[in-house]
Amino acid sequence: MNNKSTLLANRIFPDNNEFEVEVLNIPAEKRKLITETYDFTVSTINDYINNEHIVIPNFQRGYVWNRTQASRLIESLIIQCPIPVIYLSQNGDETLSVIDGNQRLTSISLFLNNGFPLTGLSTYPELDGLTFSELDPRFQRHIINRTIRCIAILKETHPQIKFDVFERLNTGSVRLNPQELRHGIYNGTLMTKIEELAKSSIFKKLTSTGNDNRMKGDELILRYFTLVERYAEYVKPMSVFLNKYAEDNRFMPENQVKDLANNFTSNLNKCHLLYGDFAFKTFDENRKRLKANTALYEAQMLSMNTVNPTLQQIKAINKTEVINKLELLLQNVDFYNTITKATTDKNVITKRITDYTEFLQTIF
Repeated sequence: MNNKSTLLANRIFPDNNEFEVEVLNIPAEKRKLITETYDFTVSTINDYINNEHIVIPNFQRGYVWNRTQASRLIESLIIQCPIPVIYLSQNGDETLSVIDGNQRLTSISLFLNNGFPLTGLSTYPELDGLTFSELDPRFQRHIINRTIRCIAILKETHPQIKFDVFERLNTGSVRLNPQELRHGIYNGTLMTKIEELAKSSIFKKLTSTGNDNRMKGDELILRYFTLVERYAEYVKPMSVFLNKYAEDNRFMPENQVKDLANNFTSNLNKCHLLYGDFAFKTFDENRKRLKANTALYEAQMLSMNTVNPTLQQIKAINKTEVINKLELLLQNVDFYNTITKATTDKNVITKRITDYTEFLQTIF
């Protein structure tokens, strides 16, 4: 018998509550999906969507099925063709968010609410052109009484395991990136505010996210929020760290998220005032090739939050001298390595932010 296998099994299926040290940042006994299976009728699913017990997140790609695809799904219900399993995520308030099945559920909800007439049917072309209310009542009852298998990942499941499952189920023609996944899974007051902040023209200019359609800017803001509040607690990997913060603060109280947004906006404006177009940028010896750098963005924003100079102090500073000093700092190999190599290692993050804070303190 393999000893490693036995040790792992002891942790996943323990005889008592004594657990060993964490492995891969998540205890082995917590690396399990906790699920419940439901066979919901189509009528129940529609009711749940209408009263928001089942929530279809506003994903970046949204609803993309055409009417023929949606109609063929309805036809599959009529001919009793099996429908693929729907995967749901149970939220803290007991609602269920769709993590796989967005197109199917949206199509069903639209049709039952007379959102479109059937088209392109192959088995029952006689029904083409009819909306749900125009179908014979027997067809209506047949459709709404069909059941669809739904598997809900319960809220007791570790949030990172939920995220991992979502990534595995993310098989669309354009795969969602981690921030797009977070936007769907953790959609709430926090993500709504982040999405709003990411539209700032100053932010887009300084971070080179002017043509951002994949939520890169949103992730930068989430990184700032997470580090400014949990910097001392940071543990790799960064993605898991961000996921945990987003999960914990999904429904952050409005006053709290407003304060956090004001803090972000204040420090963003201070960085812009102090560094101008050089904010968050590395540059060549001619200061021509400016390139936004995520690690430098974190260092400048977090150090600004710590040092907290007033607008009057910043206005009084000679900006040319600031950029000269910044150029010397970027030429320092030790510091430059912290923004270009292993940038999410805890020791590297600590050194980068500490060094930059000391640099900013020499200015003020």
